[in-house]
Amino acid sequence: MIGLNARISRDDMIRCTLCGNAPCDAVCDRVKPAALLRSVWFGNEQAAAQRLPEENPCATCRALCEQACVRPGEVPVRDLINRLYYQVKPECETPIPADEDRLKCDLCGIPLENPFLLSSSVVASTYDMCARAFEAGWAGACFKTVCSLDIHEASPRFSAVTGSDGSIIGFKNIEQLSDHSVAENMEIFRRLKAKYPTKFILASIMGQNEAEWGELARQCEENGADAVELNFSCPNMAEGGLGSDIGQVPELVERFTRAAKQACHIPVLAKLTPNVAAMSPAAEAAKRGGADGISAINTIKSITGVNLHTFVAAPAVHGKSALGGYSGNAVKPIALRFIAELGQNPNLKGMHLSAMGGIETWRDAMEFILMGGGSLQVTTAVMQYGYRIIDDLKAGLNLYLAEKGFRSVTEAVGLGLDTLSDTTDVLERDTVIFPQFIREHCVGCGRCEISCADGGHQAIRLDENRRPALNGKNCVGCHLCVLVCPQRAIVPGKKRITRQERVGETQ
Repeated sequence: MIGLNARISRDDMIRCTLCGNAPCDAVCDRVKPAALLRSVWFGNEQAAAQRLPEENPCATCRALCEQACVRPGEVPVRDLINRLYYQVKPECETPIPADEDRLKCDLCGIPLENPFLLSSSVVASTYDMCARAFEAGWAGACFKTVCSLDIHEASPRFSAVTGSDGSIIGFKNIEQLSDHSVAENMEIFRRLKAKYPTKFILASIMGQNEAEWGELARQCEENGADAVELNFSCPNMAEGGLGSDIGQVPELVERFTRAAKQACHIPVLAKLTPNVAAMSPAAEAAKRGGADGISAINTIKSITGVNLHTFVAAPAVHGKSALGGYSGNAVKPIALRFIAELGQNPNLKGMHLSAMGGIETWRDAMEFILMGGGSLQVTTAVMQYGYRIIDDLKAGLNLYLAEKGFRSVTEAVGLGLDTLSDTTDVLERDTVIFPQFIREHCVGCGRCEISCADGGHQAIRLDENRRPALNGKNCVGCHLCVLVCPQRAIVPGKKRITRQERVGETQ
């Protein structure tokens, strides 16, 4: 099953830096190791395995790639490719699709070659950047927000929460809107549409009053934009009454949506803020104002860290800081929650949902689709890894759809909504699912015992061989042990028992 029970994961290549112009590629005349490793990193190992030649390219190899690596000898390139060849490739039941037709969809009736767009940000802020993204395979771009404000950015303006390998988990920015003039941005739209007529240009705009919202929408249409996205959600505005200040007031959302919609004939999407308890009031207001769709989520107001020497939050700008917008994979659970809220709202039926918030892999993308996302926007992952991630986003999603028997990605939109409730009252509570220990993977670290003892129900002990044993009388099936095991040696078991039956159970 593609990507759902991966035999290889990021943990296996944690020292790989995902180089640009990778040295490992330069010394290998059999495969391109860098692309294969990237596919593993982005959860696309089955597509990677199927790209390997019929004969194992590493069978008689001296692993020059490992010595050419910028971290010589630290990345087991040959071993990873061997595992792709011997472990993953034999289990590939669905061949790589011959085309990408399953990925074709639309945004408010306008065709998209795939669901992936750049979101309004620095990654879509110049002609050259958008052109390179289009050439790489992105279906379109939501251009960085056009406005008449005089934008002057702070330096530095980014900070991040990182994982143990140094990769970005959560990302904070205090960046604002496009620093190009309106006229300059309109010229960029004209050039992009002339060179790439089939690519989707979503023009993000922000006005200061009704007249300006309407005028910007009109100009964007006249200069080639396929649709307009109304930025009611930027958390970084220097002036009050703009950005997320609007998105928190449904009356303003309705008023400014109506102003933009009346001024143009192309689809209008309202981009809403997650800095609210519920997004539906603003979304319904946008619909009343004439919006054809909703974009969500924008970034979450945040503080990512505080310097313990200077006492200034990050990023520090001459001894001062400010709340900023949080993004990246860390916000995905919050983004999914809001997309599901909108997808389940019957008052929004028929509106297009352009979803974003932490999409990094094709699996992330599929989760948003299942929650109702009809198109997908990406920024932070591109900032970290580059436009090249589109290869694995498309390939992984395309292979998954083929394996599941979908003829089109549109068939999967919203399929996860019926099983989701906004309360836990509907959940069955009379049975327990015990964890199952995969003993051949266990190294006897005891992390499961510690977590169960100090954060669970004291149901696990290590035996004389340092292997976990379960006390079924105590186990409540919380599965904390499944989550903390560093070896992935504990999985949900197949045995489901009633709470009465669990008395006396041991494993």
